[in-house]
Formats: sequence, structure tokens, C-alpha cells
Amino acid sequence: MFGWTRRFSTATSFLKTTTMAVSSRQQHTFQVFRDVPPLRKLRRELLLSNRTVGLVPTMGALHEGHLALIRQAAAENTDVFVSIYVNPTQFGVTEDLSSYPRTWDSDVAKLEELNAELARQNTNSGRITAILAPTTKVMYPTLPPSSDVDGDGSFVTITPLSRKLEGASRPVFFRGVATVCMKLFNIVHADRAYFGQKDVQQTVVIKRLVKDFYIDTEIKIGDTVREHDGLAMSSRNVYLGKRRRAVGLVLYEAMKAAENAYNAGKVSRSEILDAANSVTERVLSEQKVLSPTERALYEVDYISLADPDTLDELEVVDPAKGAILSGAVKMAPLEEAKPGEDCGLGDGQVPVRLIDNLIFKPRV
Repeated sequence: MFGWTRRFSTATSFLKTTTMAVSSRQQHTFQVFRDVPPLRKLRRELLLSNRTVGLVPTMGALHEGHLALIRQAAAENTDVFVSIYVNPTQFGVTEDLSSYPRTWDSDVAKLEELNAELARQNTNSGRITAILAPTTKVMYPTLPPSSDVDGDGSFVTITPLSRKLEGASRPVFFRGVATVCMKLFNIVHADRAYFGQKDVQQTVVIKRLVKDFYIDTEIKIGDTVREHDGLAMSSRNVYLGKRRRAVGLVLYEAMKAAENAYNAGKVSRSEILDAANSVTERVLSEQKVLSPTERALYEVDYISLADPDTLDELEVVDPAKGAILSGAVKMAPLEEAKPGEDCGLGDGQVPVRLIDNLIFKPRV
């Protein structure tokens, strides 16, 4: 499709001479970049060889959802760049940046395994060529990044989209997302960039960013990857443990109830959201009557029924356009753990915010 066999051979010598080891003991199939100029040198070489680059931005703690995006990028490009960077400006001053999982060794191992999988399955498939794992000084070269709403720094803001839904509870989050994505797009100059549908508001913000700033990168959205029971995969799920994970399914179950109402012909906001709210209220009531060693409590932050382009709340869904149903729940820390209980990373004391969404497709 892209004539990849010829293009891979064109730049083989360059890649061989520039491949670097993450450690002195092991040579990897991709390069790891901590700074921008060497990566840009590689990008220019690939461009001159008529190769295409797909960028998959991540904050590490890779799971199957990330790997699915990388597979999609490898199917559509000759080279895949993966960024691994925990961006501090996405965390508010009251949020614990230090608690975000950092799993570099296992992330690198997963990417190596995926490159081997791609080689076995399709010789014409793209490969992971580069990992961008910069320091914060590289990503924010002039000022230390601020997480204050009115803090100093060079930021990109996309309003009013960034003030809605997740933005109402996390006022600097999408400013941080837009800023780091602008930086990554400028650094990599990817042909395509890949994001997951689970973070639906993020996808809308990034599409607006690309459109409004004339960024020459195509945005590709991959389906939400779920566990066998429907829980959306997230790097934060490692904090849940068995008890909170089981109760955390309430968000997915609530949204499926709302989707069933829409598929049954309901279009009014009250009918669709009542179906979701009845699930969250019932499950919470069931949890509250249990003892502290048995229950997992949560708070519903929001359940939204919104326009797919503007994220404005809808009173009535236009069947010709569809809608985005999204929600967030905050899983509270466990009140009391049982001896030997699987409480997850952080012993069940890290609050976990779960988000999810379903797309109501237009009816023909």
C-alpha cells in the first residue's frame, strides 16, 4: 500500500547507525530520545526516504488500549513514534502527580514484544522506530510548568471546550493536554497522531486544536479497549483492587442502560439520563448498607448527553446527528481493608477517577 519494503531498505543503513541502547546490556529495535534535536534528525531522514510517521502520545503505564493504537499506527505508517511523558500541567495543584504510575521497564518490554509481533504478522507493517521520553526541562525549556489556573507559562487554551465536563472538575487539565500535544506535534511533525475514544473530550479538544492552528497532522481515533466485563482500560485501574474494580463497573453499566434507551427510540434528555441515573443510584444504595470492610463508595461527578462537535448539553438528541454520552465517577478510598485483600496499588487509599463514554451514532 505504501511501498514499505522499498522504503525500509532505503534508510536501513541510517537506522542501523543511529539505533541506541536503553541500557548497556541490551540493544533495542527502536531508538530512545531524551531531547528534541536528535529526534528531528531522524524525522528528516525518514521524510527524505518517503516514509510516514504515526505518533502515539502516552503518559506510560502502557496497557492494551495503548498497544491497540500502536497497532493501528503501524498498519497505516511505515514508522511509529511513541511518546512516554507524564505531563505535569495536566495535574491540578490538589492532584497528586507523584502517584501517577511510572512503569518504564515494563513499558519498554511491551513495546519490544509488540515490534516482534508486528514483524511476525506482516513484513509490510510499520514498526516502532522511536520512543520520545523527554525530561520536563526539555518539554518546558524556559519556565517550570505551573498547575495554577492563573499560573505563568506558555500554554495553549481551547475554550469553551476545555471548561466543560472533565474541565469543570479539572480546570487546568485540557490546557495541559492542548499544550503538550502542540509541543509533540511541533517536535515530531507526524503524518498522523492516534488517540483513544475513551478520552472523548480530549479527542474533541485535540481535533479543534489541529483545525484552529492549521497543524498538518491527521488525527485518528481508536475504539475504546475494554476488559472482558466492559471496564474501559486505563493506566489508573491499577489502583482499584478487586473490590473497587467490581463496583467501578457501575459507570459502564449506567451508560449501557442509557444506550439501550436511545436504541429503543428515546431521544429526550430526561428519558436517556434517567436510565443511567437509576443504575448509579441503585448500586450506591446497595453499597451504603454494607459494612466498611465490604463496600466501595463512589461519587458521580457527571453524566453528560452532549453534541458530538461542541459538547453542549442536549435536551433532545437529533437522530440524524447522534450524541456523546459520557460520565465520570470518583471511587473513594477504601474505609477498611480485610486481611490479605487485593486493594490495588496504593493499598486502596488512592482516590480513582473513572471516565468512560459511548457514542450514539446517527440513525439512518
